[in-house]
This record gives sequence, C-alpha cells and structure tokens, in this order.
Amino acid sequence: MDLAALQHLLAEVPAKRVACVGDLMVDRFVYGSVSRVSPEAPIPVLKRTRELKMLGGAGNVARNVAALGGSVALVGLVGGDGIGHEASRLVGDEEPAIEGYLVTDPERPTTLKTRFISGSQQLLRVDLEESRPVAGEIEHRLIRTIRDAARGAGVILISDYGKGVVTDAVIAAAREAAAQSGAKVIVDSKARSFSRYGEVDLVKPNAAELAYATELPTETDTEMEAAIARALELWATKAVLVTRAGKGVSLGLRGQPVRHYPTTAREVFDASGAGDTALAALGLALAADAELDDAIAFAQLASGVAIGKAGTATVSADELVEAVLVARTAHAEGKIATPQRMAEEVARWRAQGLKVGFTNGCFDILHRGHVAYLAQARTWCDRLIVGVNSDASVRQLKGEGRPVNDLESRALVLAGLRSVDLVAPFEDLTPIRLIEASRPDVLIKGADYAESEVVGGDLVKSWGGEVKLAEVVDGYSTSAAIARMKEGQP
Repeated sequence: MDLAALQHLLAEVPAKRVACVGDLMVDRFVYGSVSRVSPEAPIPVLKRTRELKMLGGAGNVARNVAALGGSVALVGLVGGDGIGHEASRLVGDEEPAIEGYLVTDPERPTTLKTRFISGSQQLLRVDLEESRPVAGEIEHRLIRTIRDAARGAGVILISDYGKGVVTDAVIAAAREAAAQSGAKVIVDSKARSFSRYGEVDLVKPNAAELAYATELPTETDTEMEAAIARALELWATKAVLVTRAGKGVSLGLRGQPVRHYPTTAREVFDASGAGDTALAALGLALAADAELDDAIAFAQLASGVAIGKAGTATVSADELVEAVLVARTAHAEGKIATPQRMAEEVARWRAQGLKVGFTNGCFDILHRGHVAYLAQARTWCDRLIVGVNSDASVRQLKGEGRPVNDLESRALVLAGLRSVDLVAPFEDLTPIRLIEASRPDVLIKGADYAESEVVGGDLVKSWGGEVKLAEVVDGYSTSAAIARMKEGQP
C-alpha cells in the first residue's frame, strides 16, 4: 500500500464505527526468568517479575480498531467472577475508546488465557474456559445488545473462537442488524464449517481451516483456487478471504477468478493476535468505504506490523505510516544495481515483452527539473534505467566541491522516484559501457543536447533503438541551485 493511499484511508477512519461481536477473553502474561530446573520434576522454575492483563479474542479485535483510530462497540460475554470484573475494568479504564456492551453470565467463568514467558520464549499456556453455547435469557440479552451496539456501524465483525457466544441466533441477529443499518458482516472463525454463518459479506479462514472445511489441499495457488471454489459452493457467503501466512492472502468472489495478494516477508516475533489485527484493519477500512483491494492491503500492512510485537499487541496509525516509509526505503535500495544485475533485470524485462529505456546524469541536487525530466522519460518506455555518475566522475566533470551529495545519497533518492525502475552507478565519464550492457530500446537525454551529441546514440540506433530528447524545465539546474546557496538566496 503506498503512502498516499494509506494517509487518505487513515484520514477517513476516525468518523467510522465498527461493531465487534464474539468471544471476549482476558489475556494474562506472566513474565519472569528461568535459572534452574525444579527438583520436584524436570521442569523450569519461573521466577516471576511482572504480569500484564489485556483484552483478548473479540476484545483484541476491538482494541485494534480503537488503536487505528476507529470507533468501536464491543459485544461480549463475561462471567460473574473476578476475571469478569477485570474484563469490565479493562474496557472502561484501560480502553476508553471502546464502548463496552458486555453481558454477564454468573453461571460460567470468564475465558482467561494465562501465558508464562521467560525472555521471548513462551513456556506454558493455561486456559480457563467453558465452551457450551449460550442459551435462554443470556442469549436473548446478547441479541438485544447487538441491536443497540450495531446502530450507526458500517461493519459488524464476528470473532468466533468457539467459546459459545456465537450461536446461530446471535449470527442471525448480527445479519439482521446489518441489514437494517446497511452494514457489512465479516466473520473470522475457528469453526470447522463456515456454512452456519449464512449470507454474510466475507468469511476469513486461514489455509488450514479452509482445507479442513472443504477436504481439499490448500498448499499451492492452484490448490487454493480449487478449495475456494468449493467453499463458495458450500457456503452462502459473498466472498472468502484466506490468510496463508508467508504466502499472503487469496480472495474469492462469486463469479470472479481468485486473486492472490503476496505479502512482504517480515521477522516474526509473536504471531498471536495478528489475525485479530488483520480483521480489525479489514473491517475498519471497509467501514471507511475503501475498495476491497485497498482494505486487504491495509489489513496485510497492519498484521505485518503486529507480528513484530510481543503478545496480543495493537497497531497504531503512526506505526503503519512508519512501516510504509521503511518498506519504501528498502524497496529503493533494492533498485540500485550493479552492471551485472542490471543486465539480468533487462533480460527478465525483455522476456516479458517490455520496452527498456536508459538515461543518465550526475543528479547531484535533485530538483523539480529532474523529476519532470524523468517522468517524461518514463512515458517512452515500460522500464527506465538511470545511470548515475560516481563521485569521482562527477568531480572530473564538474570540478572540486562537487558532488554536493555522495553517490549513495544520490542513487537512493533517484531510486525512490516512481518513474525510475533501476539505478546503475558508473565510474567512467560516460555511460557507454552501461548502454552496451543494457542495449536499451530508447535512449533519453535532455533537449539541451543535440541528438548527434548524445553518447551512445549511434549505437542504440544500430540495433533498431531510438533517441529521444526530453523537455528541460527552464530555471532549474544543480549549478544554479548551488550558486543561489552561495549568494544566500532561497
């Protein structure tokens, strides 16, 4: 997702409301250090140092909606126990951006997951829960609560961890509330079948869950496409979005080919809660009327940030912007190539039938004229290579004191431009060896040159290429910029 699209979406988010319905939990993290083995059994002894409690399950989905700037109403069930009171406190005090619509069932415990952690290693998880479906008056109270919480919501998220809250009647109530308000319904479930959710807008299984539900393999793209097609036969949902860990996600819409969305490889610190983050981001983006492709990109970005954190962490808007900026820098670095890799890239482009362009320069202080020149050059080709002089060759051409910016800085700034596909530094005074290695279809220089003066022009024409002269923006040049700085002019 590019920065402009992200910032536009984040600007729309604060005015949007999301309702989250499902299994509310409390996640408890007990941290400590291990330095010995118990004399009573071959197990580590954890010396406790601190403890954290936070909302988990559907509560973690709501936390992520709030952290991204959205308005969220959380419908969930707590017991009449101390952990239930803790969950209510967390909603009211720790998470003031969440509107709590909590129903109390005094006959069951609040779901509690306790993780014991030493360093970054989880030693043990202990679950306290009861999974029987809610019924009777408790179920009726949940249904009434959903109607209230969903008012004004653009999306209703159903987070079904199989702990008994999401019954058929609760699902029907969510769909009915959505129909009345025009909201979309999105389901993330640990159920073994998604048919019970009926005609919702989207269900979000992972690859293993889809494989189990359809009894089909889901390892390759081809297998995934067959499994999604089968799912759309079995389920009434309008769309299926399958998360595939490092392979990205795959989307199936009725009557359309399956689309695959790769993901950027990231270091995984803790994957727990990443699915909740993805659901929250997807729902919030759709509530903000984003296109489905943009909503998926937003969800992938958010979950990618979440897996780099410990525990059931949330992700903020600022962290998403930072992630895009870091990714863009990494992408730019990847566009700076040696002559050998340039030749390999050109061979790959040609195999795809793409037209290759080449231009070159010192690009010492990048200015408006450079940007316009490179943008025009890119219109004459499918892929544009920019040769950039080394510091030594700039010094020979321009004299002492130049370049102002070193080669690494100049190359990285050029690589950050959308119009530039590859940056190839060169040591010689002319780029003739790069031109010979890349064999461009079009060679571009500024219109301040005559065509006969363009280095390599005759060579490019000899293999059927052409020479183009791009317009020069008057009043903009590196030399002029340096002269103004020396005179103290803006």
